[in-house]
Amino acid sequence: MKILVVDDEKDVQILFQQRFRKEIKKEELNFVFAFSGEEALEKLRNMDQEAVLILSDINMPGMSGLQLLEIIKRDFVTPPPVVMMVTAYGDKENYNTAKQLGADDFLTKPVDFKMLKKKLIQHR
Repeated sequence: MKILVVDDEKDVQILFQQRFRKEIKKEELNFVFAFSGEEALEKLRNMDQEAVLILSDINMPGMSGLQLLEIIKRDFVTPPPVVMMVTAYGDKENYNTAKQLGADDFLTKPVDFKMLKKKLIQHR
């Protein structure tokens, strides 16, 4: 399963590579990282929509995760990727906006990796 992780914090890449070391080694999960909404769109366009699941931070400089979500749900429809929004702020406004824009799930930081693994298994 190919997963695109979008977050402006670069240490997220190391964290995911450590937490999913076994799954990456077994080639069960393949993570691609983008550090801005703009970079995520570029990668998605170059992947021929191989990303099955997208984990996107909401609060990023430039294009926000919510803006990215809106574009993904509008432009990448066949097959539609599952989009999980991730934020440090678990407020109702971000949650409701993300749901209205078509988010499939909503996680808060710090990410509970055990829960995330369960969610990823459900979407395989």
